Amino acid sequence: MRIVSLWSALAALSLVVPGAADAQEAETEMDTLRAEIEALRADYDARIAELERRLAVAEQNAAQATYAAQPVPAPMQRGSGAFNPDIGVVFQGQLRGVDGEPDGEEGFAVGETEFIASANVDDKFTAYLTAAFAYEDGESELEVEEAWVETTALPAGFSARFGRMFSGIGYLNDKHRHTWDFVDQALPYQAFLDGRYVDNGVQARWIAPTDLFVELGGEIMQGEGDPSGLGAHTLFTNVGGDVGTSHSWLAGLSRLEQDAGQELTVAHVVWKWAPDGNWKQKNFIFQAEYLENRDGATDSGWYAQAIYQPIPRWRVGTRMESLDLDVEDPRRYSVMLDWSNSEFSRLRLQFSRNDDHVGQNNEWFLQYIHSIGAHGAHTF
Repeated sequence: MRIVSLWSALAALSLVVPGAADAQEAETEMDTLRAEIEALRADYDARIAELERRLAVAEQNAAQATYAAQPVPAPMQRGSGAFNPDIGVVFQGQLRGVDGEPDGEEGFAVGETEFIASANVDDKFTAYLTAAFAYEDGESELEVEEAWVETTALPAGFSARFGRMFSGIGYLNDKHRHTWDFVDQALPYQAFLDGRYVDNGVQARWIAPTDLFVELGGEIMQGEGDPSGLGAHTLFTNVGGDVGTSHSWLAGLSRLEQDAGQELTVAHVVWKWAPDGNWKQKNFIFQAEYLENRDGATDSGWYAQAIYQPIPRWRVGTRMESLDLDVEDPRRYSVMLDWSNSEFSRLRLQFSRNDDHVGQNNEWFLQYIHSIGAHGAHTF
């Protein structure tokens, strides 16, 4: 090494310099060599420090890489003690105009705002809550629409639900307002179920282990004005299946009996089409229901509707409705056009013509439906 060579040179100089005259020259030469040696030593120390720094950085990077390569712990699952519900809010509102004898208020109205929360309680139970905020007649109202717990851990295709719930009768009854295809509910549901039947009770369902969809169900409900708290019960069945890759169907029959005197029978049929099952591009839905109600008198009603989506995001639809009552036979005919920017937003324009014993009127609606957060998959 160069440092060793310099020290050897110094030693040689000290041996070969004989006189005092030359001693000064030799001393000067040695001072120069010492300065060079110190410079080399400083450079050597700097290089050693740089190598040590680079080694420390390399060791740190290696440690981080080892940590990153370790398996990531699985996220905490629901039911493990964490409160982790799916939460969503649905905003609805409409602008309504009437030409003729008005029935209800015109102008802008904020419809139901639904707060939805659901979560797995544990590996055997699921909980669901829907609360609806409404502003009507200058007053704010809060209604708990659904608050139930369901188990899907029962054997042999059985499930049970208990709490407050939309009954499983009919086809439209358990559909939330924001999933309707028209602004308003069908006339038979308005006349015989005050829009829909919701009650406190217990529901049981069974799905057969067959290729054909077969469902049987029943409910024991609180009912209206019954002191025992078990004043209503229902039975319902649904059968359905696929026809090729583009068609599917569902048919059902249900019955509601209340100790207060009401007996309601509902029959429904639904047919859906989507080319090769590609629902987002193009689809068609036809559905119809017939309701017969006995509550001191026998009344009936029906509706039929068709919804067609020719291109993504755009739908057109028409609906015909009729009631056969003791005092009147109202009819309503509606057409609608809606556009969905995404699965979270929809704008709808609807025109309806009403014929009843009072006379005729025409209604038009401009409706918005927007949701944030989680929202569950819609049923068939």
